[in-house]
Amino acid sequence: MSAKDTMIEFRDVHKYYGDYHALRGITGTIRPGEFFSLLGPSGCGKTTLLRTIAGFEDISSGAVLIDGRDMAAVPANKRPTNMVFQSYAIFPHLSVAQNVGFGLRKDPRSSAEKEKAVAEALEMVGLKGYGGRAAHALSGGQRQRVALARALILKPKVLLLDEPLSALDKKMREQMQVELIRLQRQVGITFILVTHDQEEALVMSDRIAVMFEGEIAQLAEPETLYRRPNSRKVADFIGTMNFLKAKVLEETDTAVEIDAQGFGRIHIERSQVMGGATAEGPTVGFRPETMTILYEGSPATDRESMATIEEVVYFGDMTYYDVRIDGTDHPVRISMRNVFGRPVLDIGTKARIGWSPGALVLFR
Repeated sequence: MSAKDTMIEFRDVHKYYGDYHALRGITGTIRPGEFFSLLGPSGCGKTTLLRTIAGFEDISSGAVLIDGRDMAAVPANKRPTNMVFQSYAIFPHLSVAQNVGFGLRKDPRSSAEKEKAVAEALEMVGLKGYGGRAAHALSGGQRQRVALARALILKPKVLLLDEPLSALDKKMREQMQVELIRLQRQVGITFILVTHDQEEALVMSDRIAVMFEGEIAQLAEPETLYRRPNSRKVADFIGTMNFLKAKVLEETDTAVEIDAQGFGRIHIERSQVMGGATAEGPTVGFRPETMTILYEGSPATDRESMATIEEVVYFGDMTYYDVRIDGTDHPVRISMRNVFGRPVLDIGTKARIGWSPGALVLFR
């Protein structure tokens, strides 16, 4: 990848806090105009990595480059970045316009030009006409928008978002996810989001770096992470994944023959084989929506297995079934959309389960 295709570059970045190794050899790139997410559980190092980009944290070794320039000697206030904090950091004693224009205090532009820039920033985030309001009188979603406008008015090359939606309720959070995607496309700059919410990262990102214990476990597009996680640990963290024991029978350069518990002998492509098996040994993984319950009259599928329904959880648009496939030692989860005329099955019902070998991932 050439320099013009890279906005952020990490070169073997390490960070120590005393004896604690917070970042362990982070290497990778973030592209210009990309919506990029750092995803992982609490304490994995994602916020520390974000703060090294901002200049709020020094690194112990390695290098962080922004737009081709090494940031080693560049203080936070001189970097082409701005950050939206989890708490928003809105000044309650200032008006909305004063909050948004706070970073323009030393800007050489005239007052009229600054007022115009503030008005444009507010319109960009959907707060046209809100400039005179008191900041303390805003809702959570409105404070979030003010924080975004304040960060974007300085026209940074990179906007850093440290779990900015975590304080919002579910409905407002989903609304703001769509707004952030729209805003990022509109301004065209690089957004880097820190989140522990897998669904949020999948919905919003062009690419995602999944982090565990100070390391990047996998960096890929959302669909790749979901469909082809490179280890069982990543698979288990991203969404819901079912696992069944498996045994490798034969293999070639292009395919592997396995015996999977409950499924029998299966031929899968080499692209479906990943590393990262646990102490249990090889397992096959599959997502709940890749299996289907075959109702009477359902068309044939690639493969079928018999199962018993052990639990039913109704969610309105979806029903989740925990089913015990014949020959397995624990239940797996299947999700079925509740279309008109499709009954919700009872616990104890015997059912045919349809599946395709192409939906399986082997971890070994």
